[in-house]
Amino acid sequence: MPDSASFAAIRRPLGATGVAVSRIGISSSFGADERVFSAAFERGCNYFTWGTFIRGRSRPFVDFFKNTITADRRQDIVVGLLSYSHLKLWSNYFLHTALRRLGTEYIDVLLLGYYPKRPPKRILDWAAEAKQRGLIRAVGLTTHNRALVAELALDPLVDVIHFRYNAVHRGAEQDIFPYVADTDIGLISFTATCWGKLVRSGKAKPDTPPASAGDCYRFVLSRPEIDCCMMGVKNLAMLNENLDELDKGEMSEPERRRMCALGDHLRGA
Repeated sequence: MPDSASFAAIRRPLGATGVAVSRIGISSSFGADERVFSAAFERGCNYFTWGTFIRGRSRPFVDFFKNTITADRRQDIVVGLLSYSHLKLWSNYFLHTALRRLGTEYIDVLLLGYYPKRPPKRILDWAAEAKQRGLIRAVGLTTHNRALVAELALDPLVDVIHFRYNAVHRGAEQDIFPYVADTDIGLISFTATCWGKLVRSGKAKPDTPPASAGDCYRFVLSRPEIDCCMMGVKNLAMLNENLDELDKGEMSEPERRRMCALGDHLRGA
């Protein structure tokens, strides 16, 4: 981590995985080029997700990753590989293809997605086998089902869960956070800006300005249960603006109340 690390780059243990991640993770699914990933990495962000159902796997991320491991820094990057196949054969094919494309011997977190209910036993068994063989370090899952998060937090087969949390969708405060305090699950949140709704001026309350993207990430990271919050950026300007604003640190209670009021307005709009 850089000597002058920002709030976004502070490391947190990711559950019981043995991996430490930055408070901000970077998604590779928003069309960013290699410079963006390199800049985020140099500013201390070490968790990156690769692969989406619609956009596929980012080539610029592959270039960034290969250049970084060539500099003997593989141990400094944590990669979450998204896998959308619900069939063992295809899942195995996609995993090995990803390993070859990245030029690495292992993936840090295999993310099974998206699952509205518990994954089939065949998929969890396959993931456990891949972990035992050293092809992956942790088994993760992405879901919008908050009840499933609370359930799988107690399951020794699952190490990490990606779930939705933002000022509009705060259900995790009742359905997830009270149930994970004594578990070993790693928690990573996504859609901090609610797909941009929180930052659009046309969506704001008449007497309240819209939130900035930095506000949205600070709101999420003020929850101690969350290890890492995903950020989607398209270019260097967006990345630097967001990370600079995150240096304000966690939100104060008055700031959180303002964000909650904006979220309530948007949910009812």
